[in-house]
Amino acid sequence: MKLDIIANELNWKLLTKISLTKIDIDTGYSGDLLSDVLANCEPGSLWITIQKHKNILGVAAAKDISAVILAGGIIPDDALIETAEKRDLAVFTTEETAFITSGKLYRLLKKDGV
Repeated sequence: MKLDIIANELNWKLLTKISLTKIDIDTGYSGDLLSDVLANCEPGSLWITIQKHKNILGVAAAKDISAVILAGGIIPDDALIETAEKRDLAVFTTEETAFITSGKLYRLLKKDGV
């Protein structure tokens, strides 16, 4: 499913100026422990987290993560957003918890047959 459709359906706020129309998403991963994400997140995934420090960019690059969703209304600083844009990484925020966000993403992807 295209990332722009997912973001619209789930009402996520895009923080980076990244084109979403060409990004395909098959799965996601929820986790806040960076070593766990490095060990278990699949490339091309959406990563749902509450972490907002610059290390998330390194993890996203190492695992070829397509987008990061900051749950619970978390907003990163401008430097993180600027660096994410340079790396062509979509970063979103949502007011919903990671649990709710994960459930909605799962339901949407399974409805689409992904």
